Amino acid sequence: MAASGPLEDAPRLAAAVSGGADSMALALLADDWARARGGRVLALVVDHGLRATSAAEAEETVARLGMLGVEARLLTVSGLAKGPGVAMRAREARYGILTAACAARGILHLLLGHHAADQAETTMIRVLGGSGGRGLSGMARVAEARGLRVLRPLLTVPPAWLRAFLTRRGVGWVEDPSNRDPLAQRARIRGLRDDPGGEGEGTQALIAAVRQTGRARAAEDAAIAATLARRVCLRPEGYALLTPGPIAPAALAALLRTIAGGGFTPSEDRIADLAANPGPRTVGGVRILPAGRLGAGWLVVREARAAAPPVAATDGAVWDGRFRLRLARPLPDGTILGGLGGSAARLRRLTELPDAVLRVMPALWRCNILVAVPQLLYSDPVTPDLGCRLLFDPPRPMAGVPFAPA
Repeated sequence: MAASGPLEDAPRLAAAVSGGADSMALALLADDWARARGGRVLALVVDHGLRATSAAEAEETVARLGMLGVEARLLTVSGLAKGPGVAMRAREARYGILTAACAARGILHLLLGHHAADQAETTMIRVLGGSGGRGLSGMARVAEARGLRVLRPLLTVPPAWLRAFLTRRGVGWVEDPSNRDPLAQRARIRGLRDDPGGEGEGTQALIAAVRQTGRARAAEDAAIAATLARRVCLRPEGYALLTPGPIAPAALAALLRTIAGGGFTPSEDRIADLAANPGPRTVGGVRILPAGRLGAGWLVVREARAAAPPVAATDGAVWDGRFRLRLARPLPDGTILGGLGGSAARLRRLTELPDAVLRVMPALWRCNILVAVPQLLYSDPVTPDLGCRLLFDPPRPMAGVPFAPA
């Protein structure tokens, strides 16, 4: 579900609905909540197209919600094929299409129907995958994404309660046969747990343990954020300055992830020695070198050799996973967005920034001619005002909202 604007101000919610009992219950509960506040719900029904009957089931769900007075829209995932990793690919496609639907409607909050059994199964999957303590904190009750806040209000609710709620309301749902597919790891774990209602002692004990681990993770996230606020100056040109001295590995990992423009965080074990004794190093596509005239400590900057190739300079284009282009009007055909590279030398007169920063600064090119470097307020003398902005916008914040345990 999603809400545009503050949740308490006549919210317009959107519920991600697959047709199963959990998401149907979520849609109705959200509808009850929103109507009491003068708002309404938009149900986003996702059809992955992986089964012959999925389209009919999705249409049935849309119709069922409509009869209940809940506005619904059908979203169809295309190009998804069965095979290895289909569950992960389906999840990524589902989040992608839901995110796009929310953005198109100006919706800021996306609510998902994961319940207590889902939380238990997710934790067990992470245990089997060798996850560390942070992974064993389970799914977050609230998570921040770019332009969206993901909420999971049912993480401690047993699925039996959701089915009972629907039964009392006289509402049916669709049972997805893939939930019993023995080829799927989650389905196998569900069978071994033998607690379909999610009310058993084992499930409840696991949920309690996950909650406690989640609280520890929240405290760690807050400590990391405090360290980064105290030790790091993050610049809109895409580099950072780190004060001298040891730093917590988790904090250094978050800094490296941000400068690299990736969603992946380097292993803390891999950088433990560097965190204990920061010094010149290249790691994960990021260079650490003395700050020089920029001050005491260390300059943390993108490695030029690791930077991405140029992309078409269209509105919303992202280069190197770090810089997002915003245009007041379209640029001429053939304009590309890429790194300044070797042309940095000719612009040194405009700034005191070192060559290591300039070479990976985003620039606009056309026909191999440098057109503009917005971060330096530079444009070619014969080029009119392009009406563009380049925002340093990595996919994950260096330190966002602390983990929110269920």
